[in-house]
Parts: sequence; structure tokens; C-alpha cells
Amino acid sequence: MSQQIIYRILDANLDRAREALRTIEEWGRFGLENIDICGQCKELRQSLGKWHKEEFRRARNTPDDPATDLSHDNEVSRADVRAVLRANMARLQEALRVLEEYGKIIDPTMGLAMKQMRYLSYTLESQLLAHESGNLGEARRAKLQAASLYLVTMPVDDIVSVVEKALQGGVQIVQYRQKDGEDAIRYAIAQKLCDICHQYDALFLVNDRVDIAIAVGADGIHVGQTDLPVAAVRQILNTNGGDASQYIIGQSTTNPQELEIALNNQVDYVGVGPVHATPTKPGKAASGHEYVNYASKNLQIPWFAIGGLDETNLEAAIAAGAKRVAVVRALMKAEQPDLVAKQMRSILNYL
Repeated sequence: MSQQIIYRILDANLDRAREALRTIEEWGRFGLENIDICGQCKELRQSLGKWHKEEFRRARNTPDDPATDLSHDNEVSRADVRAVLRANMARLQEALRVLEEYGKIIDPTMGLAMKQMRYLSYTLESQLLAHESGNLGEARRAKLQAASLYLVTMPVDDIVSVVEKALQGGVQIVQYRQKDGEDAIRYAIAQKLCDICHQYDALFLVNDRVDIAIAVGADGIHVGQTDLPVAAVRQILNTNGGDASQYIIGQSTTNPQELEIALNNQVDYVGVGPVHATPTKPGKAASGHEYVNYASKNLQIPWFAIGGLDETNLEAAIAAGAKRVAVVRALMKAEQPDLVAKQMRSILNYL
């Protein structure tokens, strides 16, 4: 009897979550004409559908449900579309929480899956309401402004797992950097990284490849001095009804002259380095703490010191003026990326 009751709870909340998602998806499709939001809603609906087992449906007993006639004044009318979206996001998140808790009794993997979907729903809500108000770019730049620890990837085994551990440790921005390889593989990895970043409410950027960034729903693009010009990046982002202002654009700099070029490009942030010589940038001489200090005195936009930084030399970079740092090997090659990230965040927050 107890199991049948749990089945009824799961059945009702799977229906409730999928109905809420469909309501949101329709506005994403017809109101915002946003394929990314539609795709996220559809993927969540399909994932929920896979958990809607036949035994749950058979346990349904609508005629004897005492709550079917219950209502509230707030449900009788909605002030506007925004109210509809907020109500259905709340409905979705409440249903996912119920599914997470009761799902643990039936199958622990169901509880974990619902927890992950609930985290995704928070990011979906931020994107949805930002799109609806036309402020997605502002929301992304607010996250950029608040970020202090930025991870640039390098090719490693099980890259998604490494990045997730770094996110668990406190990384707030991830840039996918992969210069070689097949596009199909790069796209697949980028999509997984984008999804996991948004699950942890972190920004996801793609190095150089604007097409991949657009395709996976990334938050922005990062380019070097010899990559695609920033003006061309914006032109591509503006094509087919897109809006470049909704994306973050960053650029690498190694000296004050390159910094001036980046500022003239009106980028949202810059990388400052390499502070130390690094195999990530072979042939690039270290710019040292002198350039970090120059940036601290001359920059108003967010900037990230980068190049050979790790938990052992981070304090020296901070002493030179860095408040935000980007790292590669310190996390991508770490045995415990989560612990290293926590340590670096702690140093950045303390000093």
C-alpha cells in the first residue's frame, strides 16, 4: 500500500513538472522565438518522460484524490506573461523536489537525476526571465563581474568530469579551448561542458569557435590577438536574428599595446598574462607581475591574470594587483580539482 502511494506521488509530480515545462516551452517558442530555451525545455520533458514508468501511471486514482478541487485566488488569474512564467517555474521546481525526495525511496538514481534537473531548472529560470525582459546580456555580465576564478580547459582524459569537480570547488567561468580535432567531437564536448556549467550556475565560453558557441548555447566567446577579429565575432553573432550584445566577448592580452587594442574592441573582459612562462602558450615570454600591476592601475573592466598560476604563487599575483585569475594546468592536471579550486577561491576571497 505504501509503495502504491509513492507511485501516485511520483505520477502526479511527473505530470505536474512536464505540464509546467510545456507551458514555459510554448513561450520560448512563440513569444521569444528562442531555440535554446525550447531545446532545454524539450530535453527536460523527455528526460522526465523516461522516468514516468507504467507502474506509476497504473497507480493513478484521480476520482479519489481529495485535492483535485483545491484552488487558490492566485491561480484564478495572472497579471501578465512574466507571472505565468514565474508560476510555472515555481511549479516545476517544487515538483522536481518532490520527485527527488520520493524518488530516492524507489531508486536512488532517480533522486539524483531529479536533483540535477532541479539545478538545471534554476539556470533555465534565469535565462528565461532575462530573455523575457531583454536583459540576458546584463545577467551574464553581472556574473562576469562577480567571478574571481576562471578555468581554461586543456585536452585531458574525461574532461567533463574534471571540469565538474572544478565547478564543485568554486570555479565560476569555464572556457572550452580545443584547437585541434574533429568538429563533431568538439561540439559534443562543448555541449556537455555547457550543460554542466549551467547546472552549477557558471558561465560557459568557447575559445575562438563562434559557430560552436552559438550551437551549444554558450554565454560567450574568447579570442586571442591572432584569432578571428572581435568585429567579425560580433557580425557572426548578429546574423540570423541574433544579438551580439547578449554575449560576453573576451580577449587575451600580453602587453599594454595589445591591451589598448582589446579596449578599442570594446570587449567585456581581458586576460592579462602570461604572468609566468607556461607550456599552454609556447614561445610566449612571461609578462610578469609588472604587467599585472599595470592592468590593476589602468583597467576598469573585469580582467583575469593568467599564465602558470596555481595555489602556490597566487598570493604574489594578488599582491601585484590581481583580483581575478584564470588557470589551466593548476586545475586540469590536479589530482583533486575540487580541493584546489576551493583553496584558490579561499585565497582570492581572503586577500
